[in-house]
Amino acid sequence: MTGTGRMTADRRLGVVLLGLTAALSATPVLAGIVEELGPAPVNEAETPFTGRVSAIACSRTDPNLYYVAGADGGVWRTTDGGTTWTPLTDHMPTSAIGALALDPRDENVLYAGTGEANYANHSRYGLGLYKSTDGGNTWTLLAADTFAGRTFARIIVHPLNSQRLYAAIGRAGGFPALAAAKGHPGRNGPVGIFRSDDGGVTWTQLTNGLPDEVATDLAINPANPDILYAAIGNIFGSNGNGLYKTTDGGDSWTRLSGGVLSYPTYLGRMSVAVAPSQPDRLYVLITRPANAAGDGASVRAAYRSDNGGTTWSNVLVPSIQATYGWYLSVVTVHPSDPNIVFMGGVTLVRSVDAGLNFATVTPPHVDMHAAEWDAAGRLVVGDDGGVHRSADLGDTWTSHNQGLGLIQFYAGLSTHPSDSHFILGGMQDNGSAYRQPNSTTWTQVFGGDGGWTQLDLFNPLRYFVEYQGSGNLYRTEDGGATINFSGSGIGTGDRNCFLPPYLIRPGDSTRMLYATHRLYRSTNGGASWSVLTGDLTGGGSAAIRCLAIAPSDPNVVYVVTNDGRLQRSGDGGNSFTLMATGIPGWPRITRELFIHPGDPNTIYHGVGYYGENQVRRSTDGGLTWQTLDSNLPDVPVNTVAVDVRSPRPVIYAGADDGVYRSIDGGAGWHRFAAGLPKAAVIDLRLEPERHRLIIGTQGRGAWSAPIGVPGDCNCDGEVSFADIDYFVVAIGDAEQAWRDLYASQHSGASPPCTFWNADLTGDGHVTFADIDGFVDVLAATR
Repeated sequence: MTGTGRMTADRRLGVVLLGLTAALSATPVLAGIVEELGPAPVNEAETPFTGRVSAIACSRTDPNLYYVAGADGGVWRTTDGGTTWTPLTDHMPTSAIGALALDPRDENVLYAGTGEANYANHSRYGLGLYKSTDGGNTWTLLAADTFAGRTFARIIVHPLNSQRLYAAIGRAGGFPALAAAKGHPGRNGPVGIFRSDDGGVTWTQLTNGLPDEVATDLAINPANPDILYAAIGNIFGSNGNGLYKTTDGGDSWTRLSGGVLSYPTYLGRMSVAVAPSQPDRLYVLITRPANAAGDGASVRAAYRSDNGGTTWSNVLVPSIQATYGWYLSVVTVHPSDPNIVFMGGVTLVRSVDAGLNFATVTPPHVDMHAAEWDAAGRLVVGDDGGVHRSADLGDTWTSHNQGLGLIQFYAGLSTHPSDSHFILGGMQDNGSAYRQPNSTTWTQVFGGDGGWTQLDLFNPLRYFVEYQGSGNLYRTEDGGATINFSGSGIGTGDRNCFLPPYLIRPGDSTRMLYATHRLYRSTNGGASWSVLTGDLTGGGSAAIRCLAIAPSDPNVVYVVTNDGRLQRSGDGGNSFTLMATGIPGWPRITRELFIHPGDPNTIYHGVGYYGENQVRRSTDGGLTWQTLDSNLPDVPVNTVAVDVRSPRPVIYAGADDGVYRSIDGGAGWHRFAAGLPKAAVIDLRLEPERHRLIIGTQGRGAWSAPIGVPGDCNCDGEVSFADIDYFVVAIGDAEQAWRDLYASQHSGASPPCTFWNADLTGDGHVTFADIDGFVDVLAATR
């Protein structure tokens, strides 16, 4: 088109749009364009599970009012004792929550400390403190400069002075240390015990007698709130570790001694609880330090004191933490009986005689993270399967997870070639499950930590699931009715990224690749495997975290390792060339690479780390790179997906706070998928033929967002002047008018594309704000 013609077209569009100004509303109703797919929960007919619950706050007066925090799912409220739940913080900057506290003098005031202090690779960093003064309906972000990049283990509101708060602050967890911080610039900031005297606005680190070291718990004496106990528990061991006491509200602290408490380097994570009815009695659970491999952190000891920590007696708790007490440790005492104490790790145990004897009373799901008492005296527990409650001290339990969408997916979702309802995915400690048609309930087909999945597109009754560790691969040939071991030949001692990636070769489901620190190949559909390569990492503890095969040429294979190496093979994985090094990111399984469906040398890469070029593209197989970040916020990008139907590719970036979209090949970005919670997006599955993007989050389950060719408003597969009238009609979120226009021109047929092709800003509206984007994509086609 000539310049004159281009100007004429732009003027035509402008005139038509300006003529509609008076007729259209300037404030259309928000259209929530995403659909929640679940799970919420897994297994409705059996014991329903959801994702990890990291904190609980129960009303002291209303037995039906609870607040719970998902480890990566934000804050939720129930007003009917757990029958129904409402998410409260989906719009806030992060969904990672470590602590909750209600003001005992005004239960409309609620605090949520962001950042989960459970020290796993998926215990994500926080961005400050949330405060609500209306029971969770609205929130204010406080102290971001003070606490961002770190985690909250406990928040305590002074029982007599609502302005005074205490917080136990730790670091984002993982192996290697701080892996879950993903390079956040505040990750190495001060930790320990902090105090606020203005309702959480400003904070002071308490250092008189306390080290600048991770705090894993905090307890207060309700009868004398100037007395507090701080558990300082660097999970790797530290000279500063120990149990500390203050008698002056935190102005000064003394480390308590006795037994193992006298030897700080022998101590790892600790939990402490005061008996509300006898405040001089306290219990402490102590874990061994973790080693660099992340194991060995079993129960070191447990103690009881009847005189405020002056002397101690052994509590004969069994081995409840396996080898990962750094991840799970909780103690709670009955509100009115100081002899009834519960201690939690992998399992939950109860003593009714002050710790002399214990009985196992584990809820329906293992891995305990929170325990509180409601106003009716019932025990409410948060674990890796959600919320469970007992009215008889743990003898029987009820699950309260219906509608509580907290599932933490790992990368590796699979979709079905002919059934759009069927989605298969692996979940943190909740196995692998598939979605029921038109439902947020999913059916579990395999246990453990569910990871990567693969579905045979030629025979979708055949699919693969796995659980953590090398070689733990399983296959079904009958849609999940029976599942059989499929890891024969894979070395169980291989280094792995907790959940190894594996792929079916495009076009040939008899051939597969499986990645540990090296690659394995199967030529018989996963029945057996043989070693294909040597070590593709730099050694040490490194393994392959991402595996990708080019759709247009399956001989082209890419791997990314968690020691930062990107390598390329042109012969199906027999040999590799090192293309790039020094790539940071999350050290677990990822889908960080996207290969152009028609060009094996064009790859897009998402970097899940702060301060990096988070989205980049190579057109020469990884030799050179172009940064595509432009105005993208500095936030880790865990996964990318690219729609190549437009003249300029449409790029979707799954970040730690949702999805971003670029409609111009990376020159500009905007937040995409209105209504999607700001949770960590760990996987994206692009389905252009279904006009949708499947979004897997770590903490808020799976979602679907409509996609199309931006600007293709008349559904002919391209952007042209023929789209102008349709775009004009669509303005004002006028979807029905848009449909009517299409039907009038196509013998009553329904549009084969999505109305949201007209939403060029991705905000869930079609308004005048979309005009510039529409003109831009229209111009790019000429």
